[in-house]
Amino acid sequence: MKATKKFSIVLLISLLFLSFCLPAMAAGGKININTATQKELVTLKHVGDKLAGRIIEYRKDNPFEKPEDIMKVKGVAQKIFNANKELIIVKDE
Repeated sequence: MKATKKFSIVLLISLLFLSFCLPAMAAGGKININTATQKELVTLKHVGDKLAGRIIEYRKDNPFEKPEDIMKVKGVAQKIFNANKELIIVKDE
């Protein structure tokens, strides 16, 4: 009985972990900066809650047409773009 309970707990934890990882992996590990949640955006390098919020606010009126457009958001400089350019997309592929 103990083994079954332990297995159930491990399985539940694994499924929860997987549910958090799937959105980020949906586009082959890339993040669509036009549709990503704040939680997904903060997985980008050098992007915290504040910057993720700015990205979300910016895209409401100005959808990103190309990944480089993220540098139009206040606080996103060339360094942040370069660190993430392989991870971000603007359309689902």
